[in-house]
Amino acid sequence: MTSLDMPTMASSLSFPILPFGSVCGKRSCFATPQSILVDKFRRVVLEVKSSETRECTAMFNCNSRRDFLGLALGVSGLFIHSLEANGAGLPLEEKPKLCDETCEKELENVPMVTTESGLQYKDIKVGQGPSPPVGFQVAANYVAMVPSGQIFDSSLEKGQPYIFRVGSGQVIQGLDEGILSMKIGGKRRLYIPGSLAFPKGLNSAPGRPRVAPSSPVIFDVSLEYIPGLEVDEE
Repeated sequence: MTSLDMPTMASSLSFPILPFGSVCGKRSCFATPQSILVDKFRRVVLEVKSSETRECTAMFNCNSRRDFLGLALGVSGLFIHSLEANGAGLPLEEKPKLCDETCEKELENVPMVTTESGLQYKDIKVGQGPSPPVGFQVAANYVAMVPSGQIFDSSLEKGQPYIFRVGSGQVIQGLDEGILSMKIGGKRRLYIPGSLAFPKGLNSAPGRPRVAPSSPVIFDVSLEYIPGLEVDEE
């Protein structure tokens, strides 16, 4: 590094080397402001300096240019923090669902079915054709939620149905049981108790809620098709 590099580095700093109000001899001195924010207030500071009364507007009663500059920087800091707060409050992205607002209202009047295992469900739409036999492959879309309604997994976001062998333990027990009694084209909301859900829980992913061990979950499921069966029954 050459001797010319040091002044260049110092001048690139966004804050003055000496703090505002540091003492030089018998009076306060100020390092030359380097940041863009201070440059914006330079004209105002010079006007205050040339004023004999050293008074600000009626809104502010400043005794010196140091007080005025400090006030200006403080107000600017509040403005910047306000912008950051507004940015943090942006609305969350809407996630695709199987049951929209109209569907939610209609579900309030749909009777709840409770099975011997403790699984509960409401049919959003009753399908047609066969129900899947145990061990058959099914293609289903799902939206998985915690009881508060926050989504922790969804095939809709992945862009394709989930294919698995129903009744063979490839998915949680509550989902297996709930789909076994559905028909092709049907949609159902499953209220799955903790004993039929995730015994070990699920860790939270970015933007996703955590699923505690053996906690209840909710699945909205649509049975899209059963390979090898839907054609035979038509």
